[in-house]
Amino acid sequence: MEQTRPSILIAGGGTAGWMTAAALSRFATGHDIVLVESEAIGTVGVGEATIPQIHLFNGALGIDEAEFLRETKGSFKLGIEFDGWLREGDAYMHAFGAIGRGAGLLPFQHYWLRARKLGLAKPLQRYSLNELAARTMRMQRGRRAPGSPEMPYAYHFDAGLYAAYLRRYSEARGVTRHEGLIASVQRDGESGDIASITLDDGRVLSADFFIDCTGFRGLLIEGALETGFDDWTNYLPCDRAMAVPCAGGGDFTPYTRSTARRAGWQWRIPLQHRIGNGMVFSSAHMGEDEAASILLANLDGEAQGDPRPIRFRTGKRRLHWNRNCLAIGLAAGFMEPLESTSIHLIQSAISRFLAVLPSGKPGQAVIDHFNAQADFEWTRIRDFLVLHYTANQRTGEPFWDAVRNMELPATLTDKIALWREAGFIPREHEELFTEVAWFQVFAGQGVEAEGHNPIADTMAEADLRNLLDGTEAALVEEVRAMPRHIDCLQQTISATKEPA
Repeated sequence: MEQTRPSILIAGGGTAGWMTAAALSRFATGHDIVLVESEAIGTVGVGEATIPQIHLFNGALGIDEAEFLRETKGSFKLGIEFDGWLREGDAYMHAFGAIGRGAGLLPFQHYWLRARKLGLAKPLQRYSLNELAARTMRMQRGRRAPGSPEMPYAYHFDAGLYAAYLRRYSEARGVTRHEGLIASVQRDGESGDIASITLDDGRVLSADFFIDCTGFRGLLIEGALETGFDDWTNYLPCDRAMAVPCAGGGDFTPYTRSTARRAGWQWRIPLQHRIGNGMVFSSAHMGEDEAASILLANLDGEAQGDPRPIRFRTGKRRLHWNRNCLAIGLAAGFMEPLESTSIHLIQSAISRFLAVLPSGKPGQAVIDHFNAQADFEWTRIRDFLVLHYTANQRTGEPFWDAVRNMELPATLTDKIALWREAGFIPREHEELFTEVAWFQVFAGQGVEAEGHNPIADTMAEADLRNLLDGTEAALVEEVRAMPRHIDCLQQTISATKEPA
């Protein structure tokens, strides 16, 4: 007797749904994959900036970079600029990649902290390959020469075009798509698991496992299973956004920009065909009309439409995986796109799910392990975002005064204390943001470290000067030899994929 293949139904399309479908069609080849979506439902579509881990996802799918950039109107991204987050007029960058060079046992931050006390250190950007390149609108892929630094980069792209591209990828590999609205969700009376969904035209679709990609609504994970939600608005109080694209062009920046405003912040994401813009704000401190006005007054070019309002609540589901249902994307939770983590959280959930892919009814040990990892990842990303807000010096503005004085989660308080006391930055388990990322934000937001590791004091002052000056000189020379970002992008896009 032929054994029935296990089936997975993905509820919802968009970036989350089609990323999930693409990965399952590539790796879960022993499963039947079905996706249900409705063209009548729009997607949020603000997650157009990524972090370098996107290479792992696209690479695993075998996606050609030139084709990907052409299809999604993408550009390269070397980091994120934070303008006005410390105080009006100040800017710093969280750039990808290394900062400086270590010497012996210690990371670079300890030598830089000692050099600052001696008056030898220059601003942090002088020791960052990515920031030096980004500020001069330059870019390179791979190594320019053997032994030269490799430049890590991510992308800006049109999330709607990326979803459409992955839909074509998925359907070519056997994913079945159903058009329709989900009218109801049925649960098994005995087990309590989800048994099927019914569409608005009466069709009933059953499966062994369900993945909820229905966005903020969470029709399965919350609507049917009543999983519960951990609300983080006490830490991240922004609850509204206004989004609008505008005309762009020219040698656009190879970095995302986040500009602090009176009661929130504005994003700028340059693509080949336009610039994505948005205003994230707290409705307790600013109305939608004012937010839209600020947004429209600070665009590079003509707005392509009216600002679109988006309402959200920061936090996560108490369980990302509940019974035979897994929530991915906005159905799992939301954190504002301050550090471009939205698409990464989709990617990491997919990767974590594939590692424990169930062939039958999932066991509780697997579910508990998945949820523990998800909780850790989400809370540590939350802490990183909160740091940007709480370490501000924008005094006299009610919103910024409130977030500067809010009670912090203990995990963040401990991290700040270790940095202040000893210049030490712990990284636990597979925490997403590295010590270098925290270092840049601590320094950029003016969080001063009182101490550093005394091993750094054993280096002679002349050697310390040579370490810093030599690092800067080598990076400046490396950047000087790079092509312009626009030329690098055009050269990449025009490349053709070699036959396999």
